[in-house]
Amino acid sequence: MFDEGQRGRRLFVEGQRLFIGGEWVAPDAGHYDVVDPATEEVVGHAPEASRAQVEAAVGAARDAFDGWSRTAPAERAAVLERAARVMRREFAGYAALAQAESGATTKTARAMQVGVSVARFERYARGALEPAETALPPQVNEAGPMGRAGVFGAVAVRRPVGVVTCITSYNNPWANPAGKVAPALATGNTVVVKPAPQDPLSVYRMAEALAEAGVPPGVVNVVSGARPEVGEAAVAADGVDMVSFTGSTAVGVKIAEECGRGMKRQLMELGGKGAALVFDDADLASAVSGIGTTFSFYSGQICTAPTRVLAQRGIYEPLVAGLADYAERLTVGDPRDPATVVGPVISAAHRDRIEAYAELAVKEGARLVTGGERPARERGFYVAPTLFADCTNEMRAVREEIFGPVVVVVPFDDEEEGIALANDSDYGLLDYVWSGDVARAFRVAGRLRAGGVGINTVGRNMEAPFGGFKRSGVGRDVGSYALHAYSELQSIVWPGSS
Repeated sequence: MFDEGQRGRRLFVEGQRLFIGGEWVAPDAGHYDVVDPATEEVVGHAPEASRAQVEAAVGAARDAFDGWSRTAPAERAAVLERAARVMRREFAGYAALAQAESGATTKTARAMQVGVSVARFERYARGALEPAETALPPQVNEAGPMGRAGVFGAVAVRRPVGVVTCITSYNNPWANPAGKVAPALATGNTVVVKPAPQDPLSVYRMAEALAEAGVPPGVVNVVSGARPEVGEAAVAADGVDMVSFTGSTAVGVKIAEECGRGMKRQLMELGGKGAALVFDDADLASAVSGIGTTFSFYSGQICTAPTRVLAQRGIYEPLVAGLADYAERLTVGDPRDPATVVGPVISAAHRDRIEAYAELAVKEGARLVTGGERPARERGFYVAPTLFADCTNEMRAVREEIFGPVVVVVPFDDEEEGIALANDSDYGLLDYVWSGDVARAFRVAGRLRAGGVGINTVGRNMEAPFGGFKRSGVGRDVGSYALHAYSELQSIVWPGSS
């Protein structure tokens, strides 16, 4: 399937097949092109599954569930660890494919895509061995209609949910599916993975690694397609017990409606419009550097980015100037060039969407400080790092997720106004506070309606729970919290002495 050399730097995947029940299956609906966002050349041909094939994948996962769920945790851990070793062995090829599919820079494709995937498989190999039982305090019951008096013991036990449909995002074709598949398998579930249509080929490489690692047939299945019907079938199929989805809030709402009809469990990581509150006493260099990652990291295609900057008036103009200088120094270009910091966005359609938001921001009265134009390149879906100042919370460019290298700045006067502006949003995934007063920073963090808050940093602790308030999602994962996300709790009670 891999062909390097004759096609130069491109890693071509020809005629990819679906992975169903441990077999590589020809797609009923043919193939579609996967395009390199940097060159607009075809990377490979992804399979288009039929509804019947999606249902077959769910059936294979259902058939495999009983055996896999009863497998000893040490055996599940060994499979995950072996898969991580395969990924390390094939690291260079996997990273090259991820870069070609997603347009990520070399550093991002290696460290943040494949590298994070390896780390997650290793983490949940250990997670498979974490205790699934929690002992509860004994309870003394008086005699009554339910029986004699006695002391009753109890234990809460995590059990696998069943068949989990994992629908993954295009901005990270390795780390995102790894964050779903690895903890789901560690806790004894079986999975059907529906990758993003823009860059699905990497997920098939993950399936190959798991197959080589010895995962039993049907435990992992991968079905792809550019048509909405493929994802819809993967959610609606009768054998699905849970849906884990990363993507837009609009799609998340539709999935939640379908899950509600069947009472299917959900884990939803949806949109974000992260507020970064920067107070007068903040370290401006730190704030500029942290917020500036929005322009560069995944070309702004990341839901956790601090795209909505709330700047106290005392530092408003210096912060705007600092962000403009940061954006203008970034090198936009070929993601394979080591000097490149900002690569392309995922598609022409998404580039056009980002540009439409930039035009709208100007019409709404925002001041374009830098960017806003299309970089002069012959090929590729590029957007210049763009900064808007003098914004208000009523503007659509401030309220809606743009998912690109665009930052908007809104001024505020005091702490109360800053908090109110931050919370005046449909989203609540990750917010940020920059302040030299640590006590105030923690006080403000406690009042922000967001699933996470970074204080003087955009860094993450990968054992901390991750998820959103409001329309940013349902549930929490990462670290041991992911083991709970992919589990049902069962209570077991027994009588002691009477």
